[in-house]
Amino acid sequence: MPKVQAAGPAPGGRGRGRRVSTNLAEINVVPLVDVMLVLLIIFMVTAPMIQRGIDVKLPVARRASAVEGERVFVTVPAAFRTEGSVYLGDERIRLEVLQERVRQKMETATDKRVYLRGDGTVQLQDLMTIMDRLKDAGVSDVGIVAKAPGDR
Repeated sequence: MPKVQAAGPAPGGRGRGRRVSTNLAEINVVPLVDVMLVLLIIFMVTAPMIQRGIDVKLPVARRASAVEGERVFVTVPAAFRTEGSVYLGDERIRLEVLQERVRQKMETATDKRVYLRGDGTVQLQDLMTIMDRLKDAGVSDVGIVAKAPGDR
């Protein structure tokens, strides 16, 4: 808000009788709020489009059944041989850390089962290596997840 100060006439007799000064330290917040609201709306609209899961082509089995209860999934992507990493739930971890992380999860779990999902192109030896790590972590049962022929 401008401040009005009374000032005397200038030395030459000509001058303004009043001087208006503004404080430059004040920030107009309204445009800032408008820009932030627009950015918030843009992020709210685009965030669901950015999320993406893990691409895994599960093998098909005629007798596949649904998994019930609280589940711990270990997903082996097709690039396992080159990258050496797996997914524990949605978290990507290195194979060296898998045993410790699963052991930590199994300490509090009543059901010590882990379900192994592997891409159809993953070799059996890779799955056996991961199963050994899971057994060493204290997992009692390791299930292999497959999909029914009609599922997509």
